[in-house]
Amino acid sequence: MRRDLRGAVIAVIVLTIVFGLGYPALMTGLAQLAFSHEANGSLIERDGTVVGSELAAQKFTKPEYCHPRPSGVDYNAAGTSFLNLGPTNPELARFVHERADEILKLEGPYNPGLTIGDIPVDAVTTSASGIDPHVSPAYARLQARRIAAVRTLPLERVEQLIRENTSGRSLGFLGEPGVNVLKLNLALEEERST
Repeated sequence: MRRDLRGAVIAVIVLTIVFGLGYPALMTGLAQLAFSHEANGSLIERDGTVVGSELAAQKFTKPEYCHPRPSGVDYNAAGTSFLNLGPTNPELARFVHERADEILKLEGPYNPGLTIGDIPVDAVTTSASGIDPHVSPAYARLQARRIAAVRTLPLERVEQLIRENTSGRSLGFLGEPGVNVLKLNLALEEERST
C-alpha cells in the first residue's frame, strides 16, 4: 500500500510538472515566437497607446463611425456570451424589431427608400460571443452614406476604406467576408487628420 501511495504521489508531481507547467510554458513560448501579435491579443496601438484589439468589438455610437453588431454583453470582453434566444422566442422578435427600427431611423435619411428588408441580418442580431469585431460588407456599405455625409468625405472614399478593411474567408472557403469595425474607424480617423 505504501509503495502504491508513493508511486501515485510521484505520478501526480511528475504529471503536474510536465502538463501543468512544462507543456503550457512550451506552447506559450512557441506562440510568442511564431505568432507574437496574435498571442498577445492582436492589440492595435496608435501613438504608443493601445486603442483596442482586432479580435474584440468596441461600442461605437457616434454617427461618424461605422457601428458594430449588437452585443449581448455590452461589448464586455471579460464576459462574452450571446442572447441565447431561439427563433420562436418573442423576446428575440422584439429585439430584432427594435434594432431594425433604430437602424431605419439612423440610416433612413442617408438611404432613401430603405426598408426593413434591406437591413442585413448581422445588423439586428448578436454574434455568438457578443463581441464579434466584424460586420458584413453589406452592413458596412449600408452605413457608408451616413459616414460619408457626416464626415464630408466622398462616398467612393468611404467605400474604398470599407474594401481595404474587409477580410476574406478563412482558408478561402470557411466563413464569410467581414469588415473589421475598429480598423475601419481608425482608417476613417486617419482620413480626418490628412
